[in-house]
Amino acid sequence: MSRLLIKNAKALVGTHAPGVAIARGAEMARMPQVGNGWLLVENGRIAALGGMETLPAIGSDVTVIDATGRYVLPGWCDPHTHTVFAAPREEEFVDKINGLSYQEIAARGGGILNSARKLREMDEEALYKQAHLRLEEMMRQGTVAVEIKSGYGLTVESELKMLRVAKRLKDSMPLQVKTTLLAAHALPPEYKEDRTAYIDLICETLIPQVAAEGLADFVDVFCETNYFTVAEMERVLETGQRHDLRGKVHVNQFTSIGGVQAAVKHGALSVDHLEVMAPEDIDALVGHDTVPTLLPSCSFFLRIPYGPARQLMERGLPVALATDHNPGSTPSGNMNLVLSLACIQLRMLPEEAISAMTLNSAAAMDLSAELGSLTVGKRASLIITREVPSLAYLPYAFGSDHIDTVLIDGTVVRAGTLLA
Repeated sequence: MSRLLIKNAKALVGTHAPGVAIARGAEMARMPQVGNGWLLVENGRIAALGGMETLPAIGSDVTVIDATGRYVLPGWCDPHTHTVFAAPREEEFVDKINGLSYQEIAARGGGILNSARKLREMDEEALYKQAHLRLEEMMRQGTVAVEIKSGYGLTVESELKMLRVAKRLKDSMPLQVKTTLLAAHALPPEYKEDRTAYIDLICETLIPQVAAEGLADFVDVFCETNYFTVAEMERVLETGQRHDLRGKVHVNQFTSIGGVQAAVKHGALSVDHLEVMAPEDIDALVGHDTVPTLLPSCSFFLRIPYGPARQLMERGLPVALATDHNPGSTPSGNMNLVLSLACIQLRMLPEEAISAMTLNSAAAMDLSAELGSLTVGKRASLIITREVPSLAYLPYAFGSDHIDTVLIDGTVVRAGTLLA
């Protein structure tokens, strides 16, 4: 039996009771902690924890980490990424500096269609190797679970290629990977004059094949002006439901067109982006289980509004946070940057932001039973910080690396000074 003991932690952060699956509203600031704590890992799971005054005799067959002066947190869960892509788009970054908007770049053949052209030309092995490197970096930054979307193929063959790559990543890497079919990401040029035919292709060919091959956990639609309509999103979500693929959808990034209400009606697991929210959009979320997921590093990169985290929490709603890691609008999978942006730009308290990146982001991936808190029985996928003065110092000192050690299922994926 593999055993590991972390002792003398400044605090164990996020020690939620068994069965706590999500934190809503004011609960997000009430982050349970155990000061001067110990945590025992057995066979990749959290076996026991408590204050040092309660540490029992552990025995000699155990690896010991002395975390004096350091915090132990649940690993970051990233519930919205596009990590499988063929090439970066730094030339569009320069276009943005020169004043072009996201929509103007897309109208010139850039954006998603640019990524689709490049991805169609790249073979599966090259895609896999590139994405593997990205995930390795994200794990070193504390990410222990990630959702990966398709959506840069926009053909049956290329969408399946992306999802096969994501499945290979899931099978070959230690972190938890959830996959999402996002064929309704943009209208491919081949269907410019026949939108219905492309939705037919998604609903009648892609979704059944993806479900039959077990290539996706969820289905997604970019429901937005100039992309896909509410009615088109509803058809895709309804088809996904018939094939046991729950919705996780892009809505309200640039405009409010009723996508939130439709997503909630169809039982979507999460609604993501939410940079532009009308009062009725927030009203639609109240009393439902759909998780509002905000992507502040996308707002930062595109210079668009930030999602209304405080308004959502004031209505008693949970908030999750994600990177939106992609080549066009968020070329970063660093959840530590998201933590700082959440506090600086969304005005979330450090405890609220950490709740959003652990417990609530796990819920937005349907991983609450496995990850998101330091709870006995859950996966021992953890972050041990460097010596820092307080929990608030993590988002405060942005740009610095505050992580010493990362464990996934009790196995070290980043060894810092504690295991040097």
